[in-house]
Amino acid sequence: MQNTSQQYDAAISSCKDIFLKKMKDYGTAWRNLRPTSLTDQIFIKAQRIKSIEEKGIQKVVDDIKGEYIGIINYCAIALIQLELVNDARLELPYDEVAGLYAKYIAKTKQLMEDKNHDYGEAWRDMRLSSLTDLILMKIFRVKQIEDNMGKTIISEGVDANYMDMINYSVFALIKLEQVKS
Repeated sequence: MQNTSQQYDAAISSCKDIFLKKMKDYGTAWRNLRPTSLTDQIFIKAQRIKSIEEKGIQKVVDDIKGEYIGIINYCAIALIQLELVNDARLELPYDEVAGLYAKYIAKTKQLMEDKNHDYGEAWRDMRLSSLTDLILMKIFRVKQIEDNMGKTIISEGVDANYMDMINYSVFALIKLEQVKS
């Protein structure tokens, strides 16, 4: 029996490890990124995955797994940036950022568990390429909301879209790990 919660935690553990190590290397240089720039960074990673999936080959050695990890970490940064929108600090303390990362990942995992309950883990029967397409769809939704100056009439906000992208990326990492086993 597959344990989604444990698989989720294992995937996130590697993402968090990379995130925190990069923070030690670079600090919080990402604080300079505007929301639209973060969305574009996520887009670049998802578009690369789709391109590799469609072409069947890649010329840059960075693997797809690293791109999904990048999507997760950029989405976490975007969620943190949303919370700190009125905070002008460019450099943030390590412990504060680690706490914010954990807070948003926990919130995102809870969303996954709630949706998994209702959808019956339908993601397990999906193709990896469909997860990529869903991430791209969410990116285009975020871009439209950003173009509308954050206003929506009936739709969820950018934060919910970022959390969905994290969850789709975690599902992709789980699927990639299962293929390796």
